[in-house]
Amino acid sequence: MQTETKTCLQCGKTLRGRADKKFCDDYCRNNYNNQLKANTNNYVRNINNALGKNRRILESILPSDKEKITVLKHRLLQNGFSFKYCTHLLTTQKGTYFFCYDYGYLPLENDWYLIVHRHGE
Repeated sequence: MQTETKTCLQCGKTLRGRADKKFCDDYCRNNYNNQLKANTNNYVRNINNALGKNRRILESILPSDKEKITVLKHRLLQNGFSFKYCTHLLTTQKGTYFFCYDYGYLPLENDWYLIVHRHGE
């Protein structure tokens, strides 16, 4: 009877033990699976980072004692705001608000934006 020698999918060491074993230890198993998911994880991580940055920018512009404020688009861009990402939209009679979690903005005329904060939902 000829037995097939199996090797670890991560490091290539010869495996001993169960016939269906794929990795020599948890370290190799974790590394292998992390590498498989790396591209997807990086994509999601980058978007979450951009959303968090947008939220921090909106929070820093809107004073804590105010419910809303108007700012020029230039000020948002100057702080590194990315209009590409938002978590959700809210359409009202005034227009469509773009939100980054609990902070949002409404595009107005002449590159002005209304910044708002929604408390709880």
